[in-house]
Amino acid sequence: MALYAKWLALLGDGAYAIVLVLNTGFDRIRRRLGFGCWSLSAYLKGKVKNAVQFIADFEAAVAEEARRRGLDGVVCGHIHKADMRETHGLLYANDGDWVESCTALVEHFDGQLEILQWAKLRSWSMIERTAQVTAGATAGETAIA
Repeated sequence: MALYAKWLALLGDGAYAIVLVLNTGFDRIRRRLGFGCWSLSAYLKGKVKNAVQFIADFEAAVAEEARRRGLDGVVCGHIHKADMRETHGLLYANDGDWVESCTALVEHFDGQLEILQWAKLRSWSMIERTAQVTAGATAGETAIA
């Protein structure tokens, strides 16, 4: 299974702490209404683990089907996490999505696949334009970005 970024673990820890606080108040209300204890944090933790396991199972099933058909790899979409890696002896490429992560999978003329991230491309484009303007100003030219 893939390793996730440290910031994601920290975010999860913070969210878990908030849910524990909310759950305490929720339990008080449930007790006053005569209901038993129910753990919101355990419920949510189970849902997240189930989602992660579902994605891992999906990737394994797709890779196995590709291997069964004698293919070199598989390209998927709609799981909102762009990724390209070797998995189960095959290339697994997921283009992510354009709505949330603004990623796309492209194939170059030489057959190489690459995941493009719009935020990074936009940043580099702005840096390049700034460098061109600066270089033009240094050379005594007038440039408009």
